[in-house]
Amino acid sequence: MSTATRRSSLTDWTLLVPLVALVALVLSWGRDLAPLAVALVAVCLAGAVLAAVHHAEVVAHRVGEPFGSLVLAVAVTVIEVALIVTLMADGGPKASSLARDTVFAAVMITCNGIVGLSLLVGALHNRVAEFNAEGSGAALATVATLATLSLVLPTFTTSKPGPEFSTAQLAFAAVASLALYGLFIAVQTVRHRDYFLPVETEPRPGAHVGRNGPKGQNGPKDQNGQNGRDGQKGDGDGDGAGDGDDDHAAPPTARAALISLGLLMVALVAVVGDAKAVSPTIEKGVADAGLPNAVVGVIIALLVLLPETLAAVRAARRGRVQTSLNLGYGSAIASIGLTIPAIALASIWLSGPLLLGLGPVHMVLLALTVVVSALTIAPGRATLLQGGVHLVLLAAYLFLAVSP
Repeated sequence: MSTATRRSSLTDWTLLVPLVALVALVLSWGRDLAPLAVALVAVCLAGAVLAAVHHAEVVAHRVGEPFGSLVLAVAVTVIEVALIVTLMADGGPKASSLARDTVFAAVMITCNGIVGLSLLVGALHNRVAEFNAEGSGAALATVATLATLSLVLPTFTTSKPGPEFSTAQLAFAAVASLALYGLFIAVQTVRHRDYFLPVETEPRPGAHVGRNGPKGQNGPKDQNGQNGRDGQKGDGDGDGAGDGDDDHAAPPTARAALISLGLLMVALVAVVGDAKAVSPTIEKGVADAGLPNAVVGVIIALLVLLPETLAAVRAARRGRVQTSLNLGYGSAIASIGLTIPAIALASIWLSGPLLLGLGPVHMVLLALTVVVSALTIAPGRATLLQGGVHLVLLAAYLFLAVSP
């Protein structure tokens, strides 16, 4: 997206969609909706999600990497938490496992779906996808620890029957999640920021080249470890120009970033309200189809992570696989690190149990995902095979969610 397009987008669909979605929220609030009305509200909901992530991208482009990935991850997680709490408030007894199902779905989609697609696309475009093993390894370790503390331990604790934390245990999990999330953010953005910057490499033999010559050479690094203006990564035409406007375009103005921040807030409010309006239809549709209630959590996670998946794939196509991994693992960390404290607070006024512990099948999938991810991250480079392995793990999870 060019700078001109990015600025003009503030006056087209990205401005109108959040406002239309907000109007749909006002008109549908507290009413029983006909099927056509539900469909229209669902369209507004999907548009608001896309608009929210677009405006998060504008803000991210202003603040730079890795802050950009952080903005996107937090924006997506706020949407996810809002949807979870909204559906739990109206879902009755069946909503007791909704938080677990949605968070676990987000972990599987990010660690296998986003990561797998990014590695696949990166390897297709440069034979080998290269990234920073130190930063990605630290992110993976954080994901594994948060997932184990919040989703595995409740299955084995004995203070309360079933896969449920006691009040004290839930409070500890919430505080630990917030602490780990805060520590990760500090490491990513301050102390070891260079570990999370994209790795710029020379094209490998057999890598994609343009019609007029090989990719341009990388320029000298600046003091922050990023490429200088005089040697941007080539696009395959031999002129040394970048292959995507987002990589090297001038950031939006402070005014444009503030407008996008305001529209982001409007879009998030619309997402929460519209989700509340369509939530009975989602649950009824899953029940009528004879599917497990856990499919509701999968639908939520797929909905909120789809725009971020597209952003990660775009980054991988430009050779910025580290940015893609920042998006994937950052979303997983934010999903657990922010959702668990949020539902811990919400449990004060929400009635019914809060089931967080995973079953045996999901624990096996989680353990396999962590082991495979560690083997993928350790070398700092991956081929098509690693991407394919992660995508097969995601396919196994989705199939078992529908047919447990």
